[in-house]
Amino acid sequence: SNLTVDSPAVFLLTGIPGLENVQSWLTVPLCTMYMVAVLGNCTILFIVHTEPSLHQPMYYFLSMLALSDLGLSVSTMPTMLSIFLLNSREVNVNACIAQLYFIHTFSLMESAVLLAMAFDRFVAIQQPLRYASILTDSTVLRIGLAFAVRSAFMVMPTPILLRQLQFCLPNVLSHSFCLHQDVMKLSCSDRRINSILGLFVVVSTMGLDSVLIVLSYILIISTVLGIASQDERLKALNTCVSHICAVLIFYIPMIGISMIHRFGKHASPLVHVLMADVYVLVPPVMNPIVYSVKTKQIRRRILLRFHRQRS
Repeated sequence: SNLTVDSPAVFLLTGIPGLENVQSWLTVPLCTMYMVAVLGNCTILFIVHTEPSLHQPMYYFLSMLALSDLGLSVSTMPTMLSIFLLNSREVNVNACIAQLYFIHTFSLMESAVLLAMAFDRFVAIQQPLRYASILTDSTVLRIGLAFAVRSAFMVMPTPILLRQLQFCLPNVLSHSFCLHQDVMKLSCSDRRINSILGLFVVVSTMGLDSVLIVLSYILIISTVLGIASQDERLKALNTCVSHICAVLIFYIPMIGISMIHRFGKHASPLVHVLMADVYVLVPPVMNPIVYSVKTKQIRRRILLRFHRQRS
């Protein structure tokens, strides 16, 4: 690390402002959410892996989404649990920079997977007869690898540039985990390059992904409206419900936390903390629930698997 002797060797994380006295009671719902996230996404991966009937592009992309959610949960878990379970707020600067790298990498991967799932739904509705020939197993694998490499390399300059900054007191972060924009604010040296890089990464990845997702659904709706039968229209749109829910669950908190950091300087610290917690906790918890409830094939396989185990 290029930190000077005068720079703090650790950052101090923040729990929930104003609720420090009852913070220990929040460990139960927090641990429950992590358990649901880990078990739910592992269940999705297990069901898709063990059921040959689910070896299709749609479920391969769902597995990628589950992996991204698992990575996001595991990335935030150490510092979140250290605060709420052990009441330990200190985090080493290098560990903090490593954590924010993985948080942002898995966030970009989730955005990319949601785009791939939108493309999958577009092909399934627009070209149902050519669906299997367009989205072959090798094509799905290449898409997944391309998005993983994109996410890892787009975030790679962030820790390198952060290591060049000098951090000064106060060294208190706004959240229970490390985010790029939050760590960057603690610097007392010039951080314009870091700020420009962060904006470029967000616009060129999540921004572009969201625009392409919207475009995909415009084309999907246009195709569905051309279907003569109303029952077939509803059936086609019903295949997109789970994905639409996943998109809203991911992008609404992400937009909210971005707006708070840029324009909500005078907002209550509690708002900043809650928005960030929703951003990292809600998608990994809700996505397996939504897909288990709304996707008939997944729901049936899970119920069948539990029935076999009980028997």
